[in-house]
Amino acid sequence: MSGYTSIWLEDFEAGQHAIYGDYHFTREAVIDYAQKYDPQAFHLDDEAAARTYFGKLAASGWHTASACMKLLAHYHFSLRDAAAARGEPLPALGPSPGFENLQWNRPVYPGDTVTYGGTITGARKMNSRPGWGLVTLTPHGHNQDGDKVFSYDSTVMFACRGNTGT
Repeated sequence: MSGYTSIWLEDFEAGQHAIYGDYHFTREAVIDYAQKYDPQAFHLDDEAAARTYFGKLAASGWHTASACMKLLAHYHFSLRDAAAARGEPLPALGPSPGFENLQWNRPVYPGDTVTYGGTITGARKMNSRPGWGLVTLTPHGHNQDGDKVFSYDSTVMFACRGNTGT
């Protein structure tokens, strides 16, 4: 496992980085996602997509975001599983109060593999909620050529050490 490995607020520091994993965008997955959630022609049809800015079939930006969320969640679940296997207490799970700065920097096309990761930008205790803190991070994705295709700024609530309640 690379990068930050904490499940407690106190262990996060600005500059820590983790790789969440890779997601390969197949033509079938791009079309399936678009049919269900983003039925625009340039996500569904080769000929229609050829007449657009994209020039060919392109994945929905929401598909790229969903793939990131899947890998980010699995990364954090693996940290919890590892701590549980060592017999360590587990923190209460916190929600995200939101995100901003969502950017789809470049199109993602069928055949692309995007590597997702994240960089911690800060961590602080919350005055309004004892036992909790906020971690800020910037998840991002880069395609197989190293081009950034996706990023956003996120805030997530993490429990302070010892807070195992709900």
